[in-house]
Amino acid sequence: MTRVFEARGDSPGANLAQGFPDFPAPELMKEAACQAIRDNHNQYAITWGAKNLRKAIADKTERHYGVRPDPEREITIACGTTEAMMAAMMALVDPGDEVIVFEPYYENYGPDAILSGATPRFVRLREPDWRFDSDELTAAFNNKTRAIIICNPGNPTGKVFHRDELEFIAALCQKWDVVAITDEIYEHIVYDGAHIRMADIPGMAERTVTIAGVSKTYSATGWRIGWLIAPPEATIAIRKVHDFLTVGAPAPLQEGAVCALQFPNGYYQELARLYATKRDLLLPVLEEIGFIVYRPQGAYYLMTDASALMRRTGHDDDVAFALWMIEELGVATVPGGSFYSRKEDGRSKIRFCFCKTPETLKLAGDLLRQGLDGRQVRRTGS
Repeated sequence: MTRVFEARGDSPGANLAQGFPDFPAPELMKEAACQAIRDNHNQYAITWGAKNLRKAIADKTERHYGVRPDPEREITIACGTTEAMMAAMMALVDPGDEVIVFEPYYENYGPDAILSGATPRFVRLREPDWRFDSDELTAAFNNKTRAIIICNPGNPTGKVFHRDELEFIAALCQKWDVVAITDEIYEHIVYDGAHIRMADIPGMAERTVTIAGVSKTYSATGWRIGWLIAPPEATIAIRKVHDFLTVGAPAPLQEGAVCALQFPNGYYQELARLYATKRDLLLPVLEEIGFIVYRPQGAYYLMTDASALMRRTGHDDDVAFALWMIEELGVATVPGGSFYSRKEDGRSKIRFCFCKTPETLKLAGDLLRQGLDGRQVRRTGS
């Protein structure tokens, strides 16, 4: 049985909070990185990324999307997508600008805008399908708007933006001369339909920065290998900022990423099937217990409403309820307020992560059932 952390003395616990897999990354990719170390790829790579990795990204982009970015002028390797987003923001956004952020949002986006000297302007995505209100989004654009951040597929909601939504956003970006910065780290974890890149919407190639990486697709969140695909002029600015932020991503791990990017299409199809199975293992358990679950279209998170369970257990906000689940049930989650600019807007929400082994997901389900059905959680050895 997988033990992710210890809770309630010696009871096993399950971590469904952080978005990292508790199963191994692909062996071929790991071996390629190990071989790179043995072959002495241990010094700085080119600041904006090893040439063969940039070529591998261009090759994969062409295979999957039919468009080939220029590896010399349009691709930059960063230390994960977190640094990639910060580099893009600092390169393209000036103090006094505004940056539109859809919420609920991955919690770095707001601070990224603030660190760049800009003001984040939040636009709500509303459950159950997490669509934006077109009038509200239109009103958010103005002469100060410099960028819009789009996480597609989305964390924490599993939202996948459809073509009509992307086209609506694209029209506003073109009207107001706004850059779209798209976090597409979950691009291959899509359950219904296909992932559509903003960069492929007519008129958007020249005003989109596409961010992706190895963390989620290849189950290697600790490698910190991400990349940005951007028009040449934007890439020049991004590379300058990236150089002063981190100098460069780990050289031997870049070689491992080259191997991963050459995996056949079947790998990505199996990846989506794997996560669909995990989703369908946890989702009905949560519904059975009493959570309202918003079925994700992509990524590997379940956003839920826990209002009924919070009332039943005597909790009036998401943080208290999440702490109670850790301390009393042994299941870690993320309070929903973490993903909203006003914490009270997420006070009934809880996010579960399902990028875990079947054993971890079953353990979590058992602990939740036992605790929320009013039964004592079994202790190891009892």
